[in-house]
Amino acid sequence: MACSAKLKRTRFAPSPTGPLHLGHAMAAIVAFERADPGEFLLRIEDLDQSRARPHWEAQIYDDLAWLGLGWQTPVIRQSERLNIYAQAIDKLSELGLTYHCSCTRADIRAALAAPQEGAPILGPDGLVYPGTCRGKTSGDTIRLDMARALDHLKGRTLSFEESGTQAGYYTATEDWLLTHCGDVVLSRKDMGAAYHLAVVIDDAAQGITEVTRGEDLFEATFIHVLVQALLELPTPQYHHHRLVRDEAGKRLAKRDDARAIATYRAEGASPADIRKMIGF
Repeated sequence: MACSAKLKRTRFAPSPTGPLHLGHAMAAIVAFERADPGEFLLRIEDLDQSRARPHWEAQIYDDLAWLGLGWQTPVIRQSERLNIYAQAIDKLSELGLTYHCSCTRADIRAALAAPQEGAPILGPDGLVYPGTCRGKTSGDTIRLDMARALDHLKGRTLSFEESGTQAGYYTATEDWLLTHCGDVVLSRKDMGAAYHLAVVIDDAAQGITEVTRGEDLFEATFIHVLVQALLELPTPQYHHHRLVRDEAGKRLAKRDDARAIATYRAEGASPADIRKMIGF
């Protein structure tokens, strides 16, 4: 898709695995308002087909329209783009930058619990993988070999501009990527692609000029800038906004139905009430 350099293009990318809650309202409204003037796009991130449901997708459209948000069409569904993700993985594999992994989450926790490993590090992709399967050719998960990837990009500056809660210009260093990210997952069993791969490919395909999302995903941006460089895709600007939290300070989750937009609607709340609840 072509995008005018004069107009900003943003997106909201929910998963149809439950009702939208106040945190989603924050993300959607921020993206919508930062696209003015410009274009606001919607993407359905339904790679997890074991949890995605058509009625949740229908409710996404209903809730967004009720909030007064309009979006460009057609709407992209990730489940319809599996061949595109597979082509990207093939490209990285041909460069020698991937390997197969058969480790479960329990295997990874056990490996990291070994005394010689030191304290486990929790990065933007979860516990930093110790590289147990590096070099193997079988396994349902495909990982990026971070060391090889960085060597492939030797001399490239991996930077992005952030205008949100941590405004500034950031560069991903080799040491940080190796220590805090490690060999991130590119593809999982039965999903076709993992978040870090799919989101980068889809943002480029939709011509997104500014990615808006919650500040909990700020560190993941360093991985995304790396993947963009490997796949020769443009790096957009980023805007990570504050999160909507409950009374205990915990960010809202899909299972928190009490704060679902549909629940507030049923109780008689207006779109203006929702905006006020999330601090607009």
